[in-house]
Amino acid sequence: MARILLAGLETTIADQLSRVLRQLGQSVDTAAAGSGATVPGDIQLIFAPQADLVSIQQSHPGVPVIVVSRLPEVSAWLWALEQGAADYCGAPFEARQLRWALNSSLAPANRIAA
Repeated sequence: MARILLAGLETTIADQLSRVLRQLGQSVDTAAAGSGATVPGDIQLIFAPQADLVSIQQSHPGVPVIVVSRLPEVSAWLWALEQGAADYCGAPFEARQLRWALNSSLAPANRIAA
């Protein structure tokens, strides 16, 4: 089981992601934007247009960051990857999509079984 931090997400999106991630058997914590969460978990899911992706990565080096958005936009996806994000997930969020994104970034011991 991975510890996943949802940071700076709208309540609706955070609730939707939390529900899917918990169904996948994951431990989920949430932090409001700008809260300066000190425990990033094994991976972070963030809303990047309001967040400084580079500073988040610098404050928690080695912790993968997946950018989350309400819309699956190609330009936002490319921007996130160019900024160093591990992956990008656009709504609607499906268990299979999240499992794949998480497993591509998590250590083998924390990967989610199919």
